Amino acid sequence: MTVLYSSPVFGPVHSRRLGISLGINLLPADGKCCSFDCIYCECGFNKDFRPHRPFPTREEVREALRLQLEKMKEEGECPDVLTFAGNGEPCMHPEFPGIVDDVIELRNQLCPGAKVSVLSNATQILRSDVFDALLKVDNNILKLDTVCPDYIRMVDRPASRSYDVEKIIEAMTRFGRRCVIQTMFMQGEHEGQEVANISDDFVRPWLEAVKRIQPREVMIYTIDRETPSHNLRKATPAQLDAIAERVRQMGIPCSASY
Repeated sequence: MTVLYSSPVFGPVHSRRLGISLGINLLPADGKCCSFDCIYCECGFNKDFRPHRPFPTREEVREALRLQLEKMKEEGECPDVLTFAGNGEPCMHPEFPGIVDDVIELRNQLCPGAKVSVLSNATQILRSDVFDALLKVDNNILKLDTVCPDYIRMVDRPASRSYDVEKIIEAMTRFGRRCVIQTMFMQGEHEGQEVANISDDFVRPWLEAVKRIQPREVMIYTIDRETPSHNLRKATPAQLDAIAERVRQMGIPCSASY
């Protein structure tokens, strides 16, 4: 079942990786808007859920978040994290940098113990304003499923023909310890082609990229909800644990979500 999120605020929800999370969806509530079109995305394929509503404005995001945080504070249940996520890539919002500033300000006022997280596919980090905004958040979580261009075209399916994973990796290195790498590992097939990225042919060059980036942490995970491509399968706990251990051997913390 396809999942679309309310906009501009949804939840709170329980995140496997982040705890009790209040979601901030900067995309329209009636569809998906993303610079990737991943075959495993819980929000479905881009073509099937094109939005008709506009992006929420900066003012709408700020007011909705203020009201929800005030309500949660009164009820004594502040979130662990405020998470930019939702129906696509949050950094595509034209006012993303200003909204980050607003969210940090509201967090400081109403729930100072909460972290601010951004779940991003990293396609926008070549923009200096987005890069600078991501430096301000507590958890700058960036996708890197593989370093293989052919696999990226088949599985992540970037909207831009100019997408260059090498340029993205180079930009990631400039964050230093101010980023977290997030990677989906899975098995199965899509349109008759094998899409498993758990073999050493995929994992070894990915590890080399992780070592080069030197993130604060790596989060690896596998399929958790129904996917729009129906022949995908989870990576096993043993497979994820083995990959996680190879990351830790490089001195980088790594968590695995099954």
